[in-house]
Amino acid sequence: MHQPPAQDNREIPRKINAVRHVYVLHCVGGSATRCAVSSLEQVKAAVVDVSHKLAQREWVANHDGNVSFRLPEGRFVATPSGVHKADVDHMMLVIVDIDGKVLEGSRKLFSEWELHRALYEARPDVMAVVHAHPPYATACGVAGVSLAQPVMVEPVVSLGDGIISVPFFAPRSEEGLVLLADAATRADAWLLENHGALSVGPTLEHAYLRMELVEHQAKIQTIARTLGGIRPLSHDVIVPLLEARSKAGLTAPRETATPSADLRETIARLVAAELRLT
Repeated sequence: MHQPPAQDNREIPRKINAVRHVYVLHCVGGSATRCAVSSLEQVKAAVVDVSHKLAQREWVANHDGNVSFRLPEGRFVATPSGVHKADVDHMMLVIVDIDGKVLEGSRKLFSEWELHRALYEARPDVMAVVHAHPPYATACGVAGVSLAQPVMVEPVVSLGDGIISVPFFAPRSEEGLVLLADAATRADAWLLENHGALSVGPTLEHAYLRMELVEHQAKIQTIARTLGGIRPLSHDVIVPLLEARSKAGLTAPRETATPSADLRETIARLVAAELRLT
């Protein structure tokens, strides 16, 4: 099973050359973390590569899904709107600011930028965001099936103590973005109810592999339920795994935190609104 490499820091890359910008793309963990730097063209190539992988894995259809990467000085490379991920090339990519204004490129930005913005603003350490609709994970979100209970060892180290589900919210809903921003500080990958999945990382590789792991876990748990049900890991097994995750530098900022009072109030309003519609 693929497992995202560990990292010992979460620093945002800076411009280190007055002639040409370079960016952190791949970090290798260990006692002495080494971070490779890549040119803008290499970053774009990585965005295109992940886009193509989403299509190859059939985690997107039509114009679904989007990929972005944080650049220095408040800029981001992002996939364009209205293009199948299998057809994305580096000439189609756009560079935008945090508000989604296109600074470079002739294409339009995808319409779900607010999801990416919420994650980047909540997590200064996050360098890459991937959004897709992998079938098993998305089906769990549609059916209201939780993936919050860890059932295997490796995903606990890579993803933490279960996969958080974010309640459904309409596009550009301010209350929904509050929910996502809070969840962003407690995990690195999420199910979006009736929508799909999101993952983040200090590199595009991390974000992609975390999406892969979410889908893999959703598939395993779906199959396990047809064979008699899942058997979650015990607390005694999970605790040392979470300690290993922390030592590897993979823990989200507030991974062990519980939802705030404001968040609970927001959830209550969303549930009340849902009940009024039924």
